[in-house]
Amino acid sequence: MSGLPEHISIWAELADVDHELTHVDVGGVRTRVLRAGSGPDLILLHGTGGHLEAYARDIAGLAADFRVTLYDMVGHGWSDLPDTPYTIDVLSGHLLGLMDALGIDSAHLSGESLGGWVVAWTAAHHPERVDRLVLNTPGNIANKPEVMALMRDSTLAAVRDPDDATVRRRVEFLFHRKEMVTDELVNLRRAVYSRPGFVTAITNTLVLQDPVVRKDFAWDPEWVGRIGARTLLLWTDHDPTGGLDEAATLLGWLPDARLHVIEGAGHWPQWEKADDYLRAHRDFLLLDKDPA
Repeated sequence: MSGLPEHISIWAELADVDHELTHVDVGGVRTRVLRAGSGPDLILLHGTGGHLEAYARDIAGLAADFRVTLYDMVGHGWSDLPDTPYTIDVLSGHLLGLMDALGIDSAHLSGESLGGWVVAWTAAHHPERVDRLVLNTPGNIANKPEVMALMRDSTLAAVRDPDDATVRRRVEFLFHRKEMVTDELVNLRRAVYSRPGFVTAITNTLVLQDPVVRKDFAWDPEWVGRIGARTLLLWTDHDPTGGLDEAATLLGWLPDARLHVIEGAGHWPQWEKADDYLRAHRDFLLLDKDPA
């Protein structure tokens, strides 16, 4: 129908998609999970302060080819908020616990920003659980202090005062095309940030922006070089957290990786350029098979 905007609402994206939204106990952490589709298992991880709706525009497309699982990481979204630092090993352990709870022995993993960091760490330390790997704008591979400070300060400002203006600025940071930031998306994040205990939870997440804590998990060729899974680096030409020079660095560390750049997008290509994002996943995970 002519005149309809490209994106109406998250529910409209799911209108014709059979799916299940539930909560799963993962080691005592009540974890919000959405599942749809059938086929090879594909698990999607969101970024810092995020939630599974970050992938709303991709669920229908991915569910046509995959058994897709999205979830709110521990300390995020509407999952539980235990008062403990959410370091990369903790977030990876939560992912593995969810896979165990859902009976998933191994899966394709695709993570955006912080989620990319978590899936890369998981692939390096638990290779038997990972089929193929997609690192979607994983962010600040160079561990730049100014990027850490910006991420920490902008996120804390929005969580401590989750009004429309502060949260909108935080969400707009993720986008190249700011006009794509909808009221619905801003208000969803305002609802998350307004949860009781979320200031403590985001502080526990932002320990990763502290150089002293980060050094134990920072992107480094020593552990990145242990990733055996075939990997797609999904970058953009307007990512505010790291340029293509950082993509080239990561490409040099990974034993079996290729780079795909999505143009005209910022830190959230899965939202801004959903068709390109879906095509890249489909081509890499389904069509690009290992030679017999």
